Amino acid sequence: MASSALLLTASYLLILLLLARPLGKGLAGMVADRPFRGMATIEAGLWRLGGISSTGMRWPQYLLAILLFNTAGLLLLLLILMNQGHLPLNPQGLPGLSWDLALNTAISFVTNTDWQAYAGETTLSYFSQMLGLTVQNFLSAASGIAVAFALMRGFARREQQDLGNAWRDLTRITLWLLLPLSLLLALLMVSQGTLQNLSAYQDVTTLEGLKQTLPMGPVASQEAIKMLGTNGGGFFNANSAHPFENPTALTNYLQMLAIFLIPAALCFTFGDVVRDRRQGHALLWTMSLIFIAAVAAVMWAEWRGNPHFLSLGADNAANMEGKETRFGVLNSSLFAVITTAASCGAVNAMHDSFTALGGMVPMWLMQIGEVVFGGVGSGLYGMLLFVLLAVFIAGLMIGRSPEYLGKKIEVWEIKMTALAILVTPTLVLLGTALVMMLPAGRSAMLNPGPHGFSEVLYALSSAANNNGSAFGGLNGSTPFWNLLLGFCMLAGRFSIMVPVLAIAGSLVKKKIQPAGNGTLPTSGALFVVLLMGIVLLVGALTFIPALALGPVVEHLHMFTEGNTL
Repeated sequence: MASSALLLTASYLLILLLLARPLGKGLAGMVADRPFRGMATIEAGLWRLGGISSTGMRWPQYLLAILLFNTAGLLLLLLILMNQGHLPLNPQGLPGLSWDLALNTAISFVTNTDWQAYAGETTLSYFSQMLGLTVQNFLSAASGIAVAFALMRGFARREQQDLGNAWRDLTRITLWLLLPLSLLLALLMVSQGTLQNLSAYQDVTTLEGLKQTLPMGPVASQEAIKMLGTNGGGFFNANSAHPFENPTALTNYLQMLAIFLIPAALCFTFGDVVRDRRQGHALLWTMSLIFIAAVAAVMWAEWRGNPHFLSLGADNAANMEGKETRFGVLNSSLFAVITTAASCGAVNAMHDSFTALGGMVPMWLMQIGEVVFGGVGSGLYGMLLFVLLAVFIAGLMIGRSPEYLGKKIEVWEIKMTALAILVTPTLVLLGTALVMMLPAGRSAMLNPGPHGFSEVLYALSSAANNNGSAFGGLNGSTPFWNLLLGFCMLAGRFSIMVPVLAIAGSLVKKKIQPAGNGTLPTSGALFVVLLMGIVLLVGALTFIPALALGPVVEHLHMFTEGNTL
């Protein structure tokens, strides 16, 4: 088991980094506002058609553009979902969604969360899936990457005002990054058997002589951007555990690579943009080491399994409950860590069926802000917030003004950093407390005891950190839950973008100081250890009390003789 786990994890990271390096170099050209070769004429026509100027934006203007863009998308998607019964491409005649479910779903896909309080194959038409959800998968991903671009410019530029033009960034990211990669991945998945059609559902007779309805639909086109954009919303309720979404071992591997591809590439991009590749490598080392530790913990917990299975006569202690036999324990564990380290939320196994510790690690990865590679754009700027916090703490310890990349980190930047880091813990912990106090919240819990509490804590962690995965056993499709989680998704997305862009706006005005003898190196092993310590410490201090009430207690029950769950 150990050698198989090591080979799987090492090969995954190696292939990922080999693919991410050239992509990161290409993205550095976008950050520098350079058109790709041969695209200048096309872009000039697009700018004229859209009335987009080349004038850069200050951070309030950039923020306003992002907010207006996403607000328009939310309203349009809300209208589509509520009125899908009157719209075309609906061969099953599915009705429109209720206002609270439509609002929750619209917020979910606009915020790159893709929390789904419904079963896609019985709820949404092809029109809603393609023109509604898939479009927002592209645009929400582009929004996160654009904010990361703005922050990188804040570090790289000196004594300026503008952070680039949001409309140009959004256009380029969508047309030259997300669309080509999604087309390539979709074609590869279709070649492996992923569905891509507009046919009505098929009624078939099984080998046992029973009648069964097979869902159809344009699956591959949504599946590709679902992974590349770290969106995660499945076309079917079973998500990537469904054979029509994820038919083979190859598609499973491609999906895992797609989730981390752009987040890893952006680390290389950051190093190129600030003209010090070691800075990007330091971020990658920090992310990779935490990721490897998380993978090892989940694989160990799932392979060790549930001791009660052995007491009941099971031959194998490994926990296969809720997992596809096509993928097994190791691939399911790796997928679970990847999807929760990133703000993806796609699943190829049911996280609710993981062991207590095996389920706690994915939950904790979300709770630390999904900065281990993280979502497209959001993972990079989330980790850079911890970088600023780390250099501030290091500056306090050695009695020097904190600096990063030659720019002084002052009171304004630290206040904004603290604000951004505290947003999601506040939403998660207060939201969980509210649920446990109110009958409308507790009534959705289908499991008692610590596991039921874990399901609530996981749901709030997933929504506030824009992940979208869930523990089963929680009825999240009620007005109370739709509104609560909708608010957490909105606040968790845009309440972080505001201070991030404010930090970028402050940094871009500053001049770059030459490094001196007392400057803290931020690209070596010492800083990597410091940064890892800050990430782990903040996560530990914030969430250990809540985790102790859920998965930790459940784990102790599991390994206490005479107790059953």
